[in-house]
Amino acid sequence: MKTACVDIGGTYIKTAVLENGQLSALQETPTNAPAGAQKMLETVAGLVRGMPGVQCVGISTAGEVEPQTGRIRFACNIPGYTGMNPKQLLERQLGLPAVVENDVNAAAVGEYAFGAARGMKDFLMLTFGTGIGGAAFLNGQLYRGGLGSAGEFGGLITHPEAVDPVSQGTGSYERYASTTALVKRVSARFPELTDGRAIFARLEDQDVRAEVDGWISEISYGLVSLIHAFDPEAVVLGGGVMKQEYIQQQLNGRLQALLKPSFRGCRLIPAQLGNQAGLMGAGYLANRQAGLE
Repeated sequence: MKTACVDIGGTYIKTAVLENGQLSALQETPTNAPAGAQKMLETVAGLVRGMPGVQCVGISTAGEVEPQTGRIRFACNIPGYTGMNPKQLLERQLGLPAVVENDVNAAAVGEYAFGAARGMKDFLMLTFGTGIGGAAFLNGQLYRGGLGSAGEFGGLITHPEAVDPVSQGTGSYERYASTTALVKRVSARFPELTDGRAIFARLEDQDVRAEVDGWISEISYGLVSLIHAFDPEAVVLGGGVMKQEYIQQQLNGRLQALLKPSFRGCRLIPAQLGNQAGLMGAGYLANRQAGLE
């Protein structure tokens, strides 16, 4: 069975065909977010029409998603997307069944079905980038919470002293532990270092490394809280910055010191599927809805 896979981000729409656990026909198309959600979904429909022989559609998307209906509860990076229902719109336009899932949830499903978390019943996934996204797998099922938005781990308060009640997100985990936070922290001292690659290329500089180590401590604070709350078998770490072996080494050491002894069996493992995880997870969910998984 061929499944159309779509990953909608604020910058690019990634598409592919999933068949027998393999992706083919990978393509990236600009989202053109300023043109609005309606135009973006017309682009998605056109891309799926260009995939001959597909029988269903799996969509991974930025934003909070009602899993039963496919409605976008909230999205901040595509104008007009909040309140829309891409599942209904695309099913009507394409005549194919569709599944819509939040992007980090879809990535966690991809890692569960095909990647780093294959065979695990209880794990968390966090992705570090502009913000911090999260997902929880409990007893072999994606945990969505009462309204479908569980896993917003970036909203954890790790710095209560910095909370401003009139400014949403202040004091939060992602303000201090995202890749954006790393770049902001380092560039305040070293203005020439404006992205993660440049920062890690200067890791031998003790002053740069001290700032990176401070940022890794921020990551560990959130992970310790989550591991104590969920008692997962493993935490899967995604996002381009997590390819740095130095981060993994440092985190493992810090967690051993901060976790209660009975929780130290939790493993930190890097995500395996990279930017294809959401595509593969969305395709898996679409196949499962069709009774093929």
